[in-house]
Amino acid sequence: MKRNLVYISALAIITVAPGCKKYLEQLPDQRTEVNSPAKVAELLTSAYPRANYIPFLEAMSDNANDKGTNNNSRYNRQPWFWEVSSDRDQDTPDYYWQKAYAAIAAANQALMVIENAEDQSAYRASKGEALLARAYAHFMLVTIYCKSYDAASAAKDPGIPYVTKPENVVVEKYERKTVAYVYQQIEKDLTEGLPLIDDNSYMVAPAYHFTTAAAHAFATRFYLFKKEYDKVVQHANLTFPAGKALPYLRPVNTTYNAMEELVLRKEYTRATQKANLLLVETQSVWARDLRDNRYGCDPVLGNLINSRDNPSGGRLSYKVYYTRPEDFFVPKFYELFIRVDQNANIGDPYDMIPLLTAEEVLFNRAEANTELGNYEAALADVNDFLSQRISGYIATTHNLTVGKVRNYYGTIDTRSAIIQTILYFKRIEYMFEGLRWFDILRHKLPVVHTSFDGKVKMTLGPNDPRRMVQIPQEAQLSGLELNPR
Repeated sequence: MKRNLVYISALAIITVAPGCKKYLEQLPDQRTEVNSPAKVAELLTSAYPRANYIPFLEAMSDNANDKGTNNNSRYNRQPWFWEVSSDRDQDTPDYYWQKAYAAIAAANQALMVIENAEDQSAYRASKGEALLARAYAHFMLVTIYCKSYDAASAAKDPGIPYVTKPENVVVEKYERKTVAYVYQQIEKDLTEGLPLIDDNSYMVAPAYHFTTAAAHAFATRFYLFKKEYDKVVQHANLTFPAGKALPYLRPVNTTYNAMEELVLRKEYTRATQKANLLLVETQSVWARDLRDNRYGCDPVLGNLINSRDNPSGGRLSYKVYYTRPEDFFVPKFYELFIRVDQNANIGDPYDMIPLLTAEEVLFNRAEANTELGNYEAALADVNDFLSQRISGYIATTHNLTVGKVRNYYGTIDTRSAIIQTILYFKRIEYMFEGLRWFDILRHKLPVVHTSFDGKVKMTLGPNDPRRMVQIPQEAQLSGLELNPR
């Protein structure tokens, strides 16, 4: 986070530094003055959560098995057992909460400057970005720390604070309100901010900002959770020129397949990679730990990645490596290590994380079209995906049809067969990226974790309160109730 950030939300500060009295006593006016369109634009580089949610969401999902190894770090172990985190450091739920509200604080400060500006037209694009960034951070918070959106209960389910103004007191009091309220505010910011986005306003690194494509991509995720499927399709069509996703998909079975591991790790999160619609820099050790964490991709999951036992019958061509017989991984992340002392080997590790990608938009549209009964359109998207994933792809051999997916799953229920197909390929695509957890939430899928020796078997059912990550206990100082356990 930039050192000249104006405010850090009290919801964030109390999470990591509840006892820093001298720091908290600093007056709000002792801060960098943001008073121009250029300074607001710079401030908005801090309006994205600079924390990595992947380590704990991946461990909570069925994309992590117990390998029985000795690398038993607490930040990896506790989410696998669905325990409340006792850490506040990077790659933990509490750290993500803190960074998300810090991002919201930056967005709110920018919006306040814009509101008080004499010529607001000069800030039009920044206002759009601030609103989208605020909506995104709140969406991630309500999705991770609250009950998944259900129209039948959202008006009663506790949400998270939707913060819309900069704070001017040390510890502001908040209330969680409801999931329905949070969703209403997200949609308000989304629909107001999206028309204001101007891609030409990003002179440097547009992949790290809410471009028009990224904004529409976020909308597809939001409306998929809300089950407004017509809007998912609408925004997916607007994400790509003429609605064509294929040119934006990662060329896994061609270009990627020819790359060496280190090159591929860098390429996957490269800003110029068309599939990466929105990236963020995070302080994280995920790139170095994802391979040998005890709870992660073992031989069973590793062999699943490129198995022919899937509805297409073709072998997927992801490059799978292993460092030890029990440690499988797909090269996706490359650590940037920033030394803090040139004379010592100490510093901070950073990972670039794809927040929104072309593949997710394609899958979201396919799922929405399936729910709308547009089965051929849904399969057309999945077939575009397969054309970039299957080794030796031949359309006539590998493309999916209604009959093919129904036969594979042994059902006459076309909707069910296509949804299962989408979730299968999506699970494989986003292994090591945490997004499987979102599908588990939306579809109320059970998760079974079994210890390496088979002595402990745990099931996370559809209504288990542990599906809601516990909010930081220190947030009680702002008046927030903890999630049930």
